Amino acid sequence: MNTIYICTYDSPFGALLIGDYEQKLCLLDWKYRARRLQVDERVCNFLSAKYTHQSTPLHQIVIQQLEEYFVKNRKNFDIPLLLAGSDFQQKVWQQLLQVPYGKTVSYLKLSRQLGDEKAIRAVASANGANAISIIVPCHRIIGSKGELTGYAGGLPAKKKLLQLEGIQQQQELFV
Repeated sequence: MNTIYICTYDSPFGALLIGDYEQKLCLLDWKYRARRLQVDERVCNFLSAKYTHQSTPLHQIVIQQLEEYFVKNRKNFDIPLLLAGSDFQQKVWQQLLQVPYGKTVSYLKLSRQLGDEKAIRAVASANGANAISIIVPCHRIIGSKGELTGYAGGLPAKKKLLQLEGIQQQQELFV
């Protein structure tokens, strides 16, 4: 059985679990989210691995880059990622990585960018299954009318992350 080394980081927005699998980030997720067990099971099954609590150099790099982000000294992350999910989920998450800092897109627009606006529910589900929060910026995806909808870290955290990135008013939400 393979090993995912995990640690907890108490961010200004809530506790995060950080997972390192072979020096790649496979987990950066809200510790107290809904569906915690399902996300952990999916990641572990995908990698045929189990969690072991042990700090690694990658954890320290992730924490350093997050802390730079939280004080507005970093807009992009330079961390090797391992996206643990279905082909469709990975396609959605790769598209999320294209949404720039300080910008948002709607679930509908994201579905269109992926080539099928009728897949909006599947896209929203994949967005919600994202196990690498903040770095794979699912917080930048909003409702079609500019409303904040579902976020694993909670809507207050989503709002604070968007405000951190300079998005203050509803009319600023769309790119």
